[in-house]
Order: sequence, then C-alpha cells, then structure tokens
Amino acid sequence: MTSRLKMFFRASMLLLMFLSVEVQADTLNDIIERGTLRIGVSLFVPWTMEDESGKLSGYEIDVTEKVALDLGVEPEFIVYKWEDIILALRKGEIDIIAGGMAITPARALKINFSDPYADSGISLATNTKMTRNINSLEELNKKNIIISGVSGSVSYELATQLFDKANVKAFKTSKEATDAVVNGEAHAYVATSPQPKFLALKYPQKIDIPMTKPLISYKAGFGIKKGEQEWLNFLNAWITARTADKWLSATHKHWFEGLGWRKGTPK
Repeated sequence: MTSRLKMFFRASMLLLMFLSVEVQADTLNDIIERGTLRIGVSLFVPWTMEDESGKLSGYEIDVTEKVALDLGVEPEFIVYKWEDIILALRKGEIDIIAGGMAITPARALKINFSDPYADSGISLATNTKMTRNINSLEELNKKNIIISGVSGSVSYELATQLFDKANVKAFKTSKEATDAVVNGEAHAYVATSPQPKFLALKYPQKIDIPMTKPLISYKAGFGIKKGEQEWLNFLNAWITARTADKWLSATHKHWFEGLGWRKGTPK
C-alpha cells in the first residue's frame, strides 16, 4: 500500500468515526428538538392499562412521564401488540420501549437495553374448576392441557419449555390470554408478575394462584435502537439517579404492592 493510499485510508476511517458519533447523538437531540418522547407500550397489568375512555395508566406510564419531564419534553404514548413492539422500534416509529421487557441475550441481538429499572418474574394462574384435580406442575404438562400466553413474550417462551407436552396457545394480547383462562378455554395462564395475582383478585371464584413464588425472576430494561449511545447514556444516568433518590422503588411499590389504584381501573 502506497503512502498516499495509507493517508486516504486513515482519513476515511477518521471521517467514519466522526460520522458515527454524530449519528449516535442524533436520537437524543431529535427528541429534545421535537419536544416529544415517543414511547411504545403494550397492555399488561399493572405495567400499562387503558380505561374505557382510552386513558393510559400504570407503572410504565408514571416512569416514562418522569423521564420525559426530566428531559423537558412531552410524552407521546403509542400502544402496540407485544409481538409488534420491537419491530416498531427498529423501524423508527418510537424512541423507546417501556413494557417491563425482560433483558435477554436473544433480544439484545436486535435492540439495546438500558440498565435494569425494575425486577419482575413469571407466574402462573389457573382456572380453579378445570384444575381442581391437578396437584403439581407435572400434571399440567399433558397433551390435554391448554396453557395460554402472549405471543412474543418471555412468559410464552417459558411456557413452551416448561409445558412442552401441553397445548401452549399464543394470543396477541394479554386480554385475549386472560379471557381464555377466565372463561374456561384454558387451564392456565403464564404471565409476568403480578398479572396472575391481580387476575385472581379480580376473579376469586374462577382463578387460583397455585404457587407462592414465581416460576423464574428477571430484570426489566428500556429498549432502544442499536447504536444510540448518547440516548443510552442518558437513560442509564436517569435510572441511576432515580434509584438513588428512591423514586423508582416508591413508584414500583405503589403499582406492584398497593391495591389502591385498582379502584380506578375497569372491572
């Protein structure tokens, strides 16, 4: 390689590095310049809920409204079916996924995750009448047993592994999946905590929680597009600050341990 070619190669690499830094900063700058933070959510109790008028509430709503406030912009919420939310982020329709999304290696190949901002788990709710003669998880793993879950979720993937002999049915929304177990169309429903517990509280005569502990635990993080380092840096700094001042833990306690908010949600 001649000295002239070497100089051209080095200059090209420096230019690419410079452009890369500029691109990484664009998303955060765009949010601030636009004045809105576009937030992708999906309906899972109590992460995000929607009343009859279309008003959203829940843990993720409070959290991302606080993120937007600290950014000095307005939040704009867009509701997606869970199986569509990562694609929406990658297509640029939203700036962030806030859905109690479990941080997994498989998802990290498609998107970047922030540091964890919430702990959660995956639990089981059963139809009391349909499972009255079932006394163990092993007895749920039979071909005549129907397990409901939300397609594309970690809960659904876990159900297919734990109950590989059962009929694990995928539904597009949590409402469809919960309706199946409540209406006797499925023996059990596998979902992120505390959905099963709240389902049992809502339908105490129909739904039971057979296990006191979750099937597994996981860490939830914000999802953002690949290559957005400046945006990721801000979110991680925000999580660090709101963890230190106890705002995140207090908000999590309100939605996941308290029941006062249930008075204002649809029955």
